[in-house]
Amino acid sequence: MTLEQFLISGLVYLTAAVISALIARRLNLSSVLGFLIAGALIGPSAFNLVGDNGETVKQFAEFGVIVMLFLIGLELEPTKLWALRKQIFGLGALQVLGVSALLGLAAMFVARDWREGLVIGIILSMSSTAIILQSLEERGVLKTPVGQSIFSVLLFQDISVIPILAIFPLLAVAAPIEASASSSMIAQLPAWLKAISIIVAVGSVALGGRYLTRPLFRIVADTGAREIFVATALLLVVAITLVMEMVGLSAALGTFLAGVVLADSEYRHELEMDLQPFKGLLLAIFFIAVGAGVDFKLILAAPLLMVLGLLTFLILKLLTHIFLARIIGMPNADASRFSISLAQGSEFGFVLIGIALGLNLLSANIAGLLTAVIALSMATAALLMMIDDKFLQPWLGQREEDREADVITHDGVDAIIAGHGRFGMTIGRVLAAQGLKTTLLDHDSSQVDALRKFGFKVFYGDALRTDLLESAGAKEAKIMVIAIDDREKITELVKVAQLNFPKLQLLVRAYDRSHAGELLKIGVKYVYREVFGSSMNLAKDALIVLGQTEKDASSVVKRFSDHDEKFLRKSVAVRDDQKALQDLARESRAEIARVFASDRDNPRSDE
Repeated sequence: MTLEQFLISGLVYLTAAVISALIARRLNLSSVLGFLIAGALIGPSAFNLVGDNGETVKQFAEFGVIVMLFLIGLELEPTKLWALRKQIFGLGALQVLGVSALLGLAAMFVARDWREGLVIGIILSMSSTAIILQSLEERGVLKTPVGQSIFSVLLFQDISVIPILAIFPLLAVAAPIEASASSSMIAQLPAWLKAISIIVAVGSVALGGRYLTRPLFRIVADTGAREIFVATALLLVVAITLVMEMVGLSAALGTFLAGVVLADSEYRHELEMDLQPFKGLLLAIFFIAVGAGVDFKLILAAPLLMVLGLLTFLILKLLTHIFLARIIGMPNADASRFSISLAQGSEFGFVLIGIALGLNLLSANIAGLLTAVIALSMATAALLMMIDDKFLQPWLGQREEDREADVITHDGVDAIIAGHGRFGMTIGRVLAAQGLKTTLLDHDSSQVDALRKFGFKVFYGDALRTDLLESAGAKEAKIMVIAIDDREKITELVKVAQLNFPKLQLLVRAYDRSHAGELLKIGVKYVYREVFGSSMNLAKDALIVLGQTEKDASSVVKRFSDHDEKFLRKSVAVRDDQKALQDLARESRAEIARVFASDRDNPRSDE
């Protein structure tokens, strides 16, 4: 490719990326879907604006997938990764084996023999790391429980590349292993020496990431040159990629492990910021290249066979994933997201097809059909995920909200806690540690199911229902802690409790300062602003770091907290008068300033 051709191709790809991203955002669609459609339009099978260099561009852009896995690794400390081990090796193994078996059996209808059927099943069991993780990040789902389950499966798929590359040559009977079938430098070594080479490579990445890269980044950071830091970060990723490729491992897996090793490094955030732009641009080009690789001529030559093959693949893979999701007890909404997210084929599938073709494990016709099916499944993946987001998630979520409330049983109650999320859970643990009897209520069915797995006795139901509160012990309990994460429902529940259970003392979580004033106005005595306590703790630590003693810092924070609470209660009387409220705020700031100025001028003794 000449420089002029390279620049023209670059112009076309970048123009397609910008225009498709803008249109996708305007239509509230996934940017991945926009990139794939744009690629199909500029590809050889449509307007042919990029010529025949799509594969070259795609191989270059696959570096974006590698950078993405490195960045994800940076967010997962080894302890967090260890916590996912059951999902990775349990759920991940079930997904790969289950999908491979089912699709392999289905493929026997078109395969030459059982070997070809098995290879087809293995190739189609893989899912697109690039498409899935990008979509999960866009929707903010990656760090949720279902997002972690999906990620665990993808990680196991990357790990399974090692045994898959070992199995394929063992299945080959019609052709010897070609050196060209693998770019690995150790392809011709004995099996035991290969194993040692792989262990050494992985160990080098882990040890080097822990003991060599930190001093290196410290030296680079001392130069103060941002561009050198960026170059060093890219050098690290490229070097790890080459090491993994040389021993026949997944480059994405290797860079992910390096990211995990560096997850607790002091330079983690700088690495994330420096590599994020490269990841976004390269992934955009990668998706466009995938779209450009869709061969419409092959599809039009046998449209019925292509549609039948695609539908069979998607339906069987979806059914397997739904079955797995139900086995592990996922709620319906999560099961839908899990199943649809993993339904498409993988970019690594193209690589496996090439290797299998070289080993004569696949016929040319089947290889062409598989390539088209994987490309089409990747093109439809973003569309399926959009349908899941816009239609299935709201519908299934509502279905789960219609679940019947639990029958509540207890042998006496001291306290009721409504809302057992991140706020209410801590309160519940403190009360339980003191031997107090509590009834825990929550209206999030997935939260209830998850907490029960950890041994918490939580009842599902809407605390706004008077009959449910009564069965929870509201007539005999001394207090009710309202820790719901919904401002309107908190206020409504307060009114319900005050009306029906006037002897029940209410301790209420307030969403913010304004909400706290609203609760005080309707007669709640004990009001706790959501982040006020933690902000006071941080202020205390800040004063200590800045040179104050712990005793002085505690005193300052205590006095400020008391003053602020007094001001909040005074402001309730004028909360609807904006001018009076502003005057009161100015008066409050002046008063606390006078108090602290007096303390500085007349320090108290330590008596």
